[in-house]
Amino acid sequence: MTDANIPEPVSVDEFQQTAQAILREVGKVIVGQQTVVQQVLMCIISGGHALLEGVPGLGKTMLIRTLADVLDLKFSRIQFTPDLMPADIIGTNIMEEGEDGRRTFRFEAGPVFANLVLADEINRATPKTQSALLEAMQEKTVTVANARYPLAPPFFVLATQNPIEMEGTYPLPEAQLDRFLFKVDVLFPSAGDLVEIMGRTTGAFAPHPEKVADGARILAMGDLARQVPVASHVSQYIAQLVVATHPEEEGPPDSLVRQYVRYGASPRGAQALVLGAKVNALLAGRYNVAFEDVQAVAHAALRHRLLLNFEGLAEGLRTDDVIDDLLARVPVPAGA
Repeated sequence: MTDANIPEPVSVDEFQQTAQAILREVGKVIVGQQTVVQQVLMCIISGGHALLEGVPGLGKTMLIRTLADVLDLKFSRIQFTPDLMPADIIGTNIMEEGEDGRRTFRFEAGPVFANLVLADEINRATPKTQSALLEAMQEKTVTVANARYPLAPPFFVLATQNPIEMEGTYPLPEAQLDRFLFKVDVLFPSAGDLVEIMGRTTGAFAPHPEKVADGARILAMGDLARQVPVASHVSQYIAQLVVATHPEEEGPPDSLVRQYVRYGASPRGAQALVLGAKVNALLAGRYNVAFEDVQAVAHAALRHRLLLNFEGLAEGLRTDDVIDDLLARVPVPAGA
């Protein structure tokens, strides 16, 4: 589908049933990686974008393709390469000559005009090309030659990238990283999962997931998630977590943030924590956000928003280690 109909409201039970059906169908193709699949689905329901990082061959592209099939969304894949240009993503104006001999420009839409856009190996393109997605991700529009073109809802960018240590990669600009709701780490499968992967992918039978939702249902699920109330003490906890990511703020001198972080999370980090926690609560069948929901999404929401200093990079520190330290140090508000 390209244009979603006006979504009909869904209940908490319907939300859970649909989410479980999506996870079940995706599980027919993707072995293991339950946390990865759930976090990507949380991004889609929240109306946000996800960045999946992992070495080649872990099924990142297959996961996104499968989600597009299960959700019956218009799918577009953009393979990022060093010679990719911005016009290859957003489109360009083409000169045409009419029957009367007059020449006019016609906008030829690029592959970004879809519901679910796979930006494959996004960090193999130059920063100039990577930045072509900024407006689309933030404002859901594209501007070409002073003309703005809206992107049909729902619109999601699910990007994959290889670890920046690998050859031929460019680091994503901080402004673009911040526009991803979650950064999801895709880890190597266990031995048991690897056996199952070999069985599914080298045999005569290929699993085919069924369509269980559409764009209108995803929009309705997102509307319900935004209505989930957040108590004041939970909001206060989220604010304290985000403020504590900044090294200039007061805090214990031995904290990993004070020692190894150069820049902390932006307000988008707090928004990601709230939206992620709301969806996490609904997946658990609750219509309220608990501290556990915030902690469950903290790594995915913050890991790409913390920039380590030279000492942190030299020590081989991971931003996940900093977040673990934060969660251990920031107290749950009293009386909660």
